[in-house]
Amino acid sequence: MPKKLNVRDLDLHGGRVFCRVDYNVPLQGGKVSDDTRIRASLPTLELLAGRGARTVLASHLGRPAGKPKADLSLKVVADHLSGLLGRPVAFSEECVGEKAEAASRDLPPGGFLLVENLRFHKEEEANDPQFAAALARLGDVYVNDAFGTAHRAHASTVGVPTVLKPAAAGLLMEAELEHLGKVLEHPESPFVAILGGAKVSDKIELIENLLPRVDLFLIGGAMAYTFLKALMKPVGKSLVEDDRLTLAKSLVQKARSSGRDFLFPIDHVVTVGGKDDQFRTTPNVDITGEEAGVDIGPKTAELFASKVRGARMVLWNGPLGRFEIDAFSHGTKRVAEAVAESKAISIIGGGDSTAAVEKFGLADRMTHVSTGGGAALELLSGMRLPGVDILDDAR
Repeated sequence: MPKKLNVRDLDLHGGRVFCRVDYNVPLQGGKVSDDTRIRASLPTLELLAGRGARTVLASHLGRPAGKPKADLSLKVVADHLSGLLGRPVAFSEECVGEKAEAASRDLPPGGFLLVENLRFHKEEEANDPQFAAALARLGDVYVNDAFGTAHRAHASTVGVPTVLKPAAAGLLMEAELEHLGKVLEHPESPFVAILGGAKVSDKIELIENLLPRVDLFLIGGAMAYTFLKALMKPVGKSLVEDDRLTLAKSLVQKARSSGRDFLFPIDHVVTVGGKDDQFRTTPNVDITGEEAGVDIGPKTAELFASKVRGARMVLWNGPLGRFEIDAFSHGTKRVAEAVAESKAISIIGGGDSTAAVEKFGLADRMTHVSTGGGAALELLSGMRLPGVDILDDAR
């Protein structure tokens, strides 16, 4: 992975910086309900302010389908960011055009301007060259600190840095690439990968790319039931991808033939007849009748925790059950606690995994918690990230 030009390397004094950030955050009651992604950008913003840069921040929020929507305006984010920074953050109701350009020129050194939701324009996701050129007029140099969008070839992530140079990585982008790159380039053995989530099909490329690097895969979540059925275990009414059974079996065989291994749940928390208020813990691996697995059982949680304790590196991508429901969160929580307590390098691969460790108050005890679910998954799966590739290589 080539090292990219960093925001620290730029001559910023008095210049305008077009900084792509990821402020796609949840809102509730007209306020930001989880500011994890906003707080993750603060080191870069503080560096820019300290260097006297005039910083124009750009982000998307939600899926407005190319049209303005009042409930997806970034104005509320600008207000929240102002409180975090302890200084005013100006807001532009437009992200391109004369008003936005004038607002960018009016910024004082060390000042911030957040422009309106990029996806209010369909040209953003289409990577329209004219829209990218209009965005580029808001800055003199380009910084991308939005790792969570780096897998998307959009106008603000690929189009702008094509025309606005130099194009550098922010501090968050740098940290994401460094920690996730370590998994691929410098894995430490024993290396344990904890994989969960709903579908095997979402993790095929990830598993195949990690097979030469990982010593042991711990498989939970709904995807475990596809593997278990492929290995002739009864799974009741659990979610299964029947068209992936052959593939699941072949992945296990390929791993074991190369000295790697997979571990699967040996007990489960199951619901009966699809009713969340009717559940029990199975005594063993078998799930029968109308039951469906919703969490790993306590014996599995302790087994997985014991494997984590012996690891030197742990990668986690995907929850081990329906952790958002407290009754079905115990397996994910117990394994998360084991990861937090271990001495291993621990990397949480974004998305629901990040949401889980945040929920359990364990995020600050992990080595690195990724802010980019899809981007992290694609990078770890061996795919190229267009929003990273377009940045200038380090001098």
